[in-house]
Amino acid sequence: MKHSYKIGGMSCNGCRTNAENALNNIEGINVTVTLNPPEAIVETDKPISIEKLQKALSAKTHYTIAPIEEKKGCGCGAPNDKEKPDSKKENSCCSNDAKSKAQEHKSKTNLKSGNGTFYCPMHCEGDKTYDKAGDCPVCGMDLVEEAVTNKATQYTCPMHPEIVEDEPGACPICGMDLVPMEATDDEEDKTYLKLLRKFKIAAAFTIPIFLIAMSEMIPNNPIYKLMDLKYWNWVQLALSIPVVFYATWMFFERAWRSVMTWNLNMFTLIGIGSGVAWLFSVVALLFPGVFPDQFKTESGTVFVYFEAATVILTLVLMGQLLEARAHGKTNSAIKELLKLAPNKATKIVDGEDKVVSIDSIHPGDLLRVKPGEKIPVDGSIHEGEAVIDESMISGEPIPVQKKKNDKVSSGTINGNKSFVMVTEKVGSETLLSQIIEMVNNASRSKAPIQKMADQISGYFVPIVVFISVITFIIWAIFGPEPSYVYAFVNAIAVLIIACPCALGLATPMSVMVGVGKGAHSGVLIKNAESLEKMDEMDVLVIDKTGTVTEGKPSVEKVESVETDFSENDIIEKIIALNSSSEHPLAQATLKYGKEKNIKVLPISKFEAITGKGVIGELNGKKLALGNDKLMADIKANISTEVNEKVTTVQKQGKTVSYLAVENKVVGFVVIADKIKASSKEAIHRLQKEGLQVVMFTGDNEDTAKAVSDTLNLDGYKAQMLPQDKLEEIKKMQASGKKVAMAGDGINDAPALSQANIGIAMGTGTDVAIESAGITLIKGDLNGIAKAKQLSHKVMRNIKENLFFALGYNVIGIPIAAGVLYPFFGTLLSPMIAALAMSFSSVSVIMNALRLKNANID
Repeated sequence: MKHSYKIGGMSCNGCRTNAENALNNIEGINVTVTLNPPEAIVETDKPISIEKLQKALSAKTHYTIAPIEEKKGCGCGAPNDKEKPDSKKENSCCSNDAKSKAQEHKSKTNLKSGNGTFYCPMHCEGDKTYDKAGDCPVCGMDLVEEAVTNKATQYTCPMHPEIVEDEPGACPICGMDLVPMEATDDEEDKTYLKLLRKFKIAAAFTIPIFLIAMSEMIPNNPIYKLMDLKYWNWVQLALSIPVVFYATWMFFERAWRSVMTWNLNMFTLIGIGSGVAWLFSVVALLFPGVFPDQFKTESGTVFVYFEAATVILTLVLMGQLLEARAHGKTNSAIKELLKLAPNKATKIVDGEDKVVSIDSIHPGDLLRVKPGEKIPVDGSIHEGEAVIDESMISGEPIPVQKKKNDKVSSGTINGNKSFVMVTEKVGSETLLSQIIEMVNNASRSKAPIQKMADQISGYFVPIVVFISVITFIIWAIFGPEPSYVYAFVNAIAVLIIACPCALGLATPMSVMVGVGKGAHSGVLIKNAESLEKMDEMDVLVIDKTGTVTEGKPSVEKVESVETDFSENDIIEKIIALNSSSEHPLAQATLKYGKEKNIKVLPISKFEAITGKGVIGELNGKKLALGNDKLMADIKANISTEVNEKVTTVQKQGKTVSYLAVENKVVGFVVIADKIKASSKEAIHRLQKEGLQVVMFTGDNEDTAKAVSDTLNLDGYKAQMLPQDKLEEIKKMQASGKKVAMAGDGINDAPALSQANIGIAMGTGTDVAIESAGITLIKGDLNGIAKAKQLSHKVMRNIKENLFFALGYNVIGIPIAAGVLYPFFGTLLSPMIAALAMSFSSVSVIMNALRLKNANID
């Protein structure tokens, strides 16, 4: 048995090794742990409990382990392969008592499938995740919940956990209202609502403090007729307590933690600045005699800064509130993708339609999709025809006509016809789930450009504290009277205005929005590095079959060149050889043979020779089918007459494979693969973007030249084996070129991996997609042009954010320190500094959100 688990708490390769070693200490299992994604693949001959795995991890590490996907069953671990009419209430595999214990255990361990995983939006610790909400231990920002695939909400009875229903209602045993088995509130909304509640409280107490303090500017202050200033100071203290010790106390907790761990961040500065102002004011109230006259008012009371401390804290809280709302919009692309997956489907059981939960669908099930409904899982049409709107996945607005045996994908929308489909992929295996996972992973990855911001952030806080101390000293020595008051206020302003978070958010916010934008346009970005690199490419290398052409080859003709062999004899031998091959050209010949009603004969000693063809034996005779390189290898002579015929066909852009029997060429097959209608326009668009477009193909020289001339390519190389493509890309890179490679086959995988960035056509093989940094869902070269445009706009957006964040701090800190005072007599209030700081992070996020409306088509 093989099971996948999510590992929480890993941040580097050393962590991965420790986790793998700890789990492999369990006898009878073999474990492989990966860092990205943070998963453990456990192979075992018998079931192993999650407690045992967690115990092994906890013995030597602090990591957590949880199942990636819970199997639908009764709670004891036994899957229900077939749904029974009464399976919601009773399951034959275990007793009610056992189920109750399983449910009880589940609630105690609180293991969730995907939901409940949190990460830092600034990625301070790389891909490290947390299993509960809170704030980042490094930068102090609120952790963000990772979006997960929609799961149907199920309901259970609080008193009878064995009762599980797909709809809310009453328990059939005790009559109590059923409750959701899992919380359904979105964690981001809960964070926003919590901050909103605290902000309302903070504002309610801060506004009176502010009004009391500002009333000093009114001539013959009317409030002093009610009571003296010293008593109003005590009122300010009383009003400030709920603000400091409840509404914004979390800022001080984060500041303390940052100092204890020496992960200095924005909250360190806020905690020091506002904390010093508040404590100074409390001491001023309690022990006014310890302060020099400079700090005292005309009435003899010491200046207090309750209004500065509370207004600063409330404005920072407002910034956090706006940031939480804005951040929710940055990953809206993932949320919109999640909404595409329906919760229910119409399953055909014994000839009758039955509405079931999406979790109870298995491969092979027949599903009825009615007009206007979303397709629930991946599969193919079994009965009927349809017009499917695939725009939400491919980015193409025109609906696609589908007929029997055509593939359909989860989340796409049926038109005005009803059809029956057969289920092929469910859960995490569907295209939609893979898109969501890829978008999630890419959104959380770091772009190389972020390293600069990280390096600056590492020195930022100590430098700001140092500047604040220098500001205090300079103002205390050289400032006007009361110099200590000026020194104190300006030092606090420096601490408050500085904002390392704007710098830290500059890159990840743009990446998150850009990746989401790409997903909606049919361009899947594997990681932020790929997004950044795409903007730097000089050369685009493309494959022919499936990249430039439609990838749907068809046999144009089969010709015998020996009188001893009829055309049907040639076809018979060709399909016998190709019956063991999965190459697209082989499938085309098999389809042709089926149309001719020619029986497939068994082949022996079959061998596929990469880039050349296939060989085998039929009835004791050696057969070979392939290009001229294969014929040369087996020493099969190609006559001048045959060569002239083949060359004529190849100059038309068609592919020819020779058939040899006992090392003698006896015939050939001509295969045509139409050039995609969009290829020429897309290549021209890429060339206008400054890319040199070159084609590498395993096809012959004449066919490659014909295709190159048709598309006006910048160059081509023919008869390229996989290793040839690899070596040629290495040569380009050695000459200083930055190479992008687009391909769709297994033979393209080495070159895709070697290229600076690999681009897989979504219509191709899993191996090609796994090797690539960018995947085009539609498999269209226009997608590469979109990816290039997207990369350029995201990188420009990141640079704008970094420029703003750096510029803000470079300009704001000196102004807060009072550099303008000698020239203009202007000083920056700490309250204005707090407002500016709060809006700096929000401004970075809002700028990133502009990418949602960017035109990349």
